[in-house]
Amino acid sequence: MYDTQVTLVGYVATQIDYKETVNGPAARFRFAVTPRYFDRRKDAWTDGATSFYTVWARRALAVNLAGSVSVGEPLVVHGRLRVREDPPDGEGNRWFCAEIDATAVGHDLNRGTAAFRRVVRTDTPLMATQKSAVA
Repeated sequence: MYDTQVTLVGYVATQIDYKETVNGPAARFRFAVTPRYFDRRKDAWTDGATSFYTVWARRALAVNLAGSVSVGEPLVVHGRLRVREDPPDGEGNRWFCAEIDATAVGHDLNRGTAAFRRVVRTDTPLMATQKSAVA
């Protein structure tokens, strides 16, 4: 009920991993966010440390994401922030992972142009259509 909503601006770091599951379509990818700041000592803009997030999309958003987004493209991602702790490894190190359950994803129009196309719904999943077009 009190989820943390975030909006991130960054770049697609990995290929979209699209799957048809028993609960419907799902997609995930890694998202890189690099803050920029003005360094007064150098009198120049400087990149900060890059943070990486795993972005999850479900249902129609997953299908549209898989058909619209490629590695390196600038995006704006909005969704619920989840921080997950993995079990300690053999050396006792604890690992944390930041994930976003996306509710909206779009191209960052500050960095380029895009052409929107409304989806015409069919009974054939996107990936099956792409595979038959390749064959």
